[in-house]
Amino acid sequence: MATVTDGIHVLTVAGEIDHQTGGTLHQALNVSGTARPRVVVDLARVTFMDSSGINVLIIAHRALTEAGG
Repeated sequence: MATVTDGIHVLTVAGEIDHQTGGTLHQALNVSGTARPRVVVDLARVTFMDSSGINVLIIAHRALTEAGG
């Protein structure tokens, strides 16, 4: 689930994040076209995350930082 509060994209993730679901997370984290994109990822309901999920978060962090977020 994704919401926007005060210009901050809040993404609530649930279940497992692995090589099969990482693409969906990657797409959800794509906030291109947003000036100074700010994103919070709530992982409280994630029951499992492997290295592919961590890689998605690292890639998103780098992209958002480059965009001034």
